[in-house]
This record gives sequence, C-alpha cells and structure tokens, in this order.
Amino acid sequence: MQYKYLKRGVLNEKENKYKKILRSSVITILLVIALILILSNISLSHNNVNYKKISIQSGDTLWSIAKFEKDNNEYFENKDIRDIVYEIQDLNNLSSSNLKIGEQINIPIN
Repeated sequence: MQYKYLKRGVLNEKENKYKKILRSSVITILLVIALILILSNISLSHNNVNYKKISIQSGDTLWSIAKFEKDNNEYFENKDIRDIVYEIQDLNNLSSSNLKIGEQINIPIN
C-alpha cells in the first residue's frame, strides 16, 4: 500500500513538472506572437506615407533639410537628425550627401 502511494506521489511530481514546462512554453509562444504582431503593426503603419517634392536651393545640404524637417514635419517627430539624413538619402537613392541646385527630392510627410 505504501509503495503505491510513493509511486503515485512521484507521478504527480512529474505531472506537475510537465504542466509547469507546458504552461511556460505556451506563455512564451503567446508573448512572441504578441511581440511579432506589435512590431509588424508598427512597420506597416509607415506604408501609408505621403511625400512632398522639394527643389534644392543654393546652400541646401541634407543636414539643413533634415533639421528643417525635424522641426516642421510631424513624420520626423522624435527622430534623431542623423536618421532623418539617412532616410532622406536612402529614399532618394543618393549615393552621397552632395546635392545639386534644382535637383528635386522626396520628403516623407504624414
């Protein structure tokens, strides 16, 4: 009789351990799925971006344009100016930061 009781206690211990591992795994998977959904929603939100064209004037630099846009464009709110310069450069396929007078570039806006 005592032997059965001990055996049953060992089984319950193993079952409990298995249930804890299973519960932890399910929670981890759900958290990963939630994180993926949140991050995909953030990245998809920038797909509906509109653009304005600006014509490069004498004295314009990517830095001065980025500074102006940071101060006046909601799209760039709370972004680092270096990231803005890179984004404008990347968006317009500029291989360098040299701009030509009269050149037109796209700037994202909300």
